[in-house]
Amino acid sequence: MNIYKRSVSGKSAFLTLSIAVLFSSLTACSSSPGTAPKDGTAAKEEAGKPTELKIMVDYTIAQPPSPDNPVLKEFEKKTNTKLTVQWIPGGDYADRVNVALAAGDIADLIKIPSITTPLFRQMVKQGAFWDLTPYVKDYPNLTALDSKIWNNTKIDGKNYAVPAGRPLDGGGFFSIRKDWLDKLGLPMPTNMDELYTVMKAFKENAPDGKKDTTGFTMRSAQMIEEVFTGTVGKWKEKDGKLVNMTMEPEVKEAIAYQRKLYEEGLIPQDFPVLKETQYWELATSGRAGVTAETPEALFRYTMDQWKKDPNVAWTPIVSLSPKAGGKQYVSQGSGMNGVLAIPKSVPEAKMKAILNFINYGSGGEGLDLTLYGIKDVHYSIVDGLKIANDKAVADSVGTGSWGKMFSTPVVDLWQYAAGMPKEIYQRNMKIAEERSKISVGDPTIGLVSETDLKLGADYNKKISDLKTQVIIGKLPMEAWDQYVEQLKKDPNYQKIIEEMNAEYQKRKAQN
Repeated sequence: MNIYKRSVSGKSAFLTLSIAVLFSSLTACSSSPGTAPKDGTAAKEEAGKPTELKIMVDYTIAQPPSPDNPVLKEFEKKTNTKLTVQWIPGGDYADRVNVALAAGDIADLIKIPSITTPLFRQMVKQGAFWDLTPYVKDYPNLTALDSKIWNNTKIDGKNYAVPAGRPLDGGGFFSIRKDWLDKLGLPMPTNMDELYTVMKAFKENAPDGKKDTTGFTMRSAQMIEEVFTGTVGKWKEKDGKLVNMTMEPEVKEAIAYQRKLYEEGLIPQDFPVLKETQYWELATSGRAGVTAETPEALFRYTMDQWKKDPNVAWTPIVSLSPKAGGKQYVSQGSGMNGVLAIPKSVPEAKMKAILNFINYGSGGEGLDLTLYGIKDVHYSIVDGLKIANDKAVADSVGTGSWGKMFSTPVVDLWQYAAGMPKEIYQRNMKIAEERSKISVGDPTIGLVSETDLKLGADYNKKISDLKTQVIIGKLPMEAWDQYVEQLKKDPNYQKIIEEMNAEYQKRKAQN
């Protein structure tokens, strides 16, 4: 049984709140972890000289931890290591990893953005990384990770990396200004037609009294398409086989829907060039009533707005269906934030020390250190909650830094942010529970097609560009129909579909 998972009702949410460790004020994923596994033998200090470890990992906060960071020193003490961490900004990380792999300049522990990273897979098949399959069983915090996530990170049936685990459910989806809904007397939307009606009302009736209001920020706009297709990404399982949804009518419906939003000014007219900060400026300035984010990040980004106006009520939408009476949909996460790999150049004894290090930071007191830092230094416990202080901010504590190199799949990772009132946390936990009953994930996580590795990027760019051109009216809807017909006759595109199905069947047979 996966000890990270639990059912959360209204009553249990309150109990969870009372005992859970709750806070992370500065990260990309502030969090409130639930029950974590015990440290076990992997957390015991090894006798003798500290093991020197070089680590390459990403970060998604303003500044990474410094070499004299107290959390780093505590990790060194608890795991008998000497750490040298190369912190790379998240936006540059994938490119930097490819450079390091190509140059053979690989740290003792390296975060790989995805198990499908082509150069990493190529090097695995050349024997450049440790097969960790026989070793992982000795590290309880790693084996506690959902078996589905381990299966999704296998290469030829073996695990050459440790997943940087994250919760499968409760992550990013649409959120809405419920105070605006209430002011206009509108119900919470349950399908895309109702969502359109709400966005139109937001624009035409300007609930904030200003005439610059739009509907949806277009952050994570692919979610519109996913609601129509009922899957994450472009692949969907039907009758035991993978269907490439790009050529299915649901994608055309999603494009037409967005084209309508664009024509009526319900989405930003410059959405193709907006940056991350601009999406949030639209939301927090009162110029948009719908956006998309995890519940904890939604609160962090809009907390100042809420403090200035207590009536502001950003609320996560539980799920949506394409049409009235249709099947409700909410996306499921991949269950990981990249994978952690160890090159074969590392001796076996050191490889085990690295697994011990990962294991320690992924459960028990090590997980507390990963997410929240040191008690009475970075946080204090108030009313059963771990509350961050300014030192936590100064020392770059949290999942945007240390959490990047460990597994943190605690159930309320995406439900709590520092400063969040209990009632909002409890609401978020109830929403997460409801979502977990119906969530749908990407069936192709970890699967690759050799043809797609060679040609997929070109196809993806062409498809993305064409969608945008049709949405903004530069090309007619017929242009999409014509391209779909081309793809149906394109031998390379069809080969990608065949290869993905072959890999999918192989995985099903292995599991």
